Amino acid sequence: MHGESNILPMAGRFRGFLPVVVDVETAGFNAGTDALLEIAAVTLDLDERGHLHPRETHHAHVLPFEGANLNPEALAFTGIDPYHPFRNAVAETEALHKVFRPIRRAVKEQGCNRAILVGHNAFFDLCFINAAVERNQLKRNPFHPFSTFDTVSLAGLAYGQTVLARAAQAAGLEWDSEQAHSALYDAERTAELFCAIVNRWEDLQIRVPQASSRTGS
Repeated sequence: MHGESNILPMAGRFRGFLPVVVDVETAGFNAGTDALLEIAAVTLDLDERGHLHPRETHHAHVLPFEGANLNPEALAFTGIDPYHPFRNAVAETEALHKVFRPIRRAVKEQGCNRAILVGHNAFFDLCFINAAVERNQLKRNPFHPFSTFDTVSLAGLAYGQTVLARAAQAAGLEWDSEQAHSALYDAERTAELFCAIVNRWEDLQIRVPQASSRTGS
């Protein structure tokens, strides 16, 4: 096919999308009303063997937006004190720009058209990202508005596990329960899990059979 040699490997692997692994920590389950408290994103790279690897991690602690709901049960679960001075938290707009800029740069460098969010229960993370983008009236969201790669489904297929900790352990990855439920830690473990699943598939060397080109077939 003409022009194939000009397509960078990552762009060709996922139909022009760059997978970016995201995890958020929040003060509840409602993306429209509950505070976004942490966001972490891990960009990925593809080596000469066709294996995925984590590339860069970008992270921000986020101040609750004005009027945000702070569910005490959610805060107790994550252990986050939204206004603790040592968090060095920033406003949502600044946090989004801090994470989005390197994602857009990676999309361009990899020859892709857009980022696609990878997450464990990815719909949850994407809903909070989209809500924050809309709330702050940002015009440039690097992520596809609704398509995702969900490691819950992928890990269920590959390892028979859907809980992140158990899926990571089934994949032979280290898991520290003391660090879990921080966006930074969970995003990096999810990135390792996603890479392990994709690389396992690549190593199986499964290819879709090409349709026969014989005349009359």
